[in-house]
Amino acid sequence: MSEFKIVINGNTETVNVAEDTPLLWVLRDHLQLTGTKFGCGIAQCGACTVHLEGIPVRSCQIQVGAIGDQKITTIEGLSENGDHPVQKAWLELDVPQCGYCQAGQIMSAAALLKTNPNPTDADIDAAMNGNICRCGTYKRIKAAIKSAAVNS
Repeated sequence: MSEFKIVINGNTETVNVAEDTPLLWVLRDHLQLTGTKFGCGIAQCGACTVHLEGIPVRSCQIQVGAIGDQKITTIEGLSENGDHPVQKAWLELDVPQCGYCQAGQIMSAAALLKTNPNPTDADIDAAMNGNICRCGTYKRIKAAIKSAAVNS
């Protein structure tokens, strides 16, 4: 076990874990930030997506020892009141069905819009590739991203 200081959602947190502990388990089990979900554990589904220095990454594959002083943003830190344009669009267009994958979907969409405020369908498809929705809400997800782009 080692002590790690990590910056999550603007706050410095200290955790005592093995350096090879996946960030996902640090978030969920040690910091009680349970919005980030465990899906597949092999970085294929996107449910565990968080931002590392603004870039969407799969937290199930990032070891806490590799983070250093990079800033992490989880779904809980995307906005204080759930009023990020992507979150608002998700609610307005009733995107979630079961909701399990939606935090990862939202984090990927928010990262896309930060770097590309007016994405094409192809841009959206590329950015969201690897974010799996078992309920098949892909059309609503794409519509919400387009709505958030217009309303950002």
